[in-house]
Amino acid sequence: MDYTSLKYEIAKGILTITLNRPAKLNAVTWQMRDELIHALDQADADDGVRVVIITGEGRAFSAGADLSSGADHWNFDKRNEPADTFPTNRDGGGAVTLRLFDLKKPVIAAVNGAATGFGATMLLPMDIRLASINARVGFVFTRRGVVMEAASSWFLPRVIGINHAMEWVMSGRLVGAQEAADAGLFNSVHAPEDLLPEARRIAAEIRDNAAPVSVALCRQMMWKMLTADHPMEAHKIDSRGMRALGKTTDAREGIASFLEKRPPQFSNRPSADMPDFYPWWQPREFS
Repeated sequence: MDYTSLKYEIAKGILTITLNRPAKLNAVTWQMRDELIHALDQADADDGVRVVIITGEGRAFSAGADLSSGADHWNFDKRNEPADTFPTNRDGGGAVTLRLFDLKKPVIAAVNGAATGFGATMLLPMDIRLASINARVGFVFTRRGVVMEAASSWFLPRVIGINHAMEWVMSGRLVGAQEAADAGLFNSVHAPEDLLPEARRIAAEIRDNAAPVSVALCRQMMWKMLTADHPMEAHKIDSRGMRALGKTTDAREGIASFLEKRPPQFSNRPSADMPDFYPWWQPREFS
């Protein structure tokens, strides 16, 4: 696919996806939504991609949905998009966040500016979130007369706690970068010129030291265990994972590189070498 609303750039195993509609503050259209899903599919299939960074072009991360179509933008009976690209009764933002949720690659958000509506909710299933001091987040749905989208009613309380989530959503107010970091949404806050370098530093730390299959499994273990009703469920997956990965070349290399005090050279690939029990969770379909 030739992307028109994204930049898709790979350098030394790190993929940077840049939302690229700066004149519209990177507001999301159906085309950007579809391109995001395609880009994530492509990243998952490419073993050359070890880490994904998502950021925005210009002064905003994303202003959320592009509302230029007018007052009926969210009227599903009057949606103006190609009928064959997406089910018309499904929230498109949720398709993106659920794709992120099942991704095998770690995702770092580099939030360079305003992130509102879907610009805020798409951050939630990302693994590490960094913010510029210029960043603002807003879960503004009540101010637009609609409800939380992109599965954010599931993600947001788990990321920042129910008390912060309730206040931010009920008021719909904009939240500054430091307040959002204090609540747990952002790992850290940076000067604008330091934001992407810090994201790339973390990405390189993962790329250079962590086994890709191990990263994929650990990512999914933590996300999927958020709803487990007992630690025994984690113990079951831990046990299956240790049994499966403990006999791989990556496990042997992890030990050998440690004992020999050298950088590891992992060879197992997420596209081909995930253990037989993956995915262990029940697939969920929209209906």
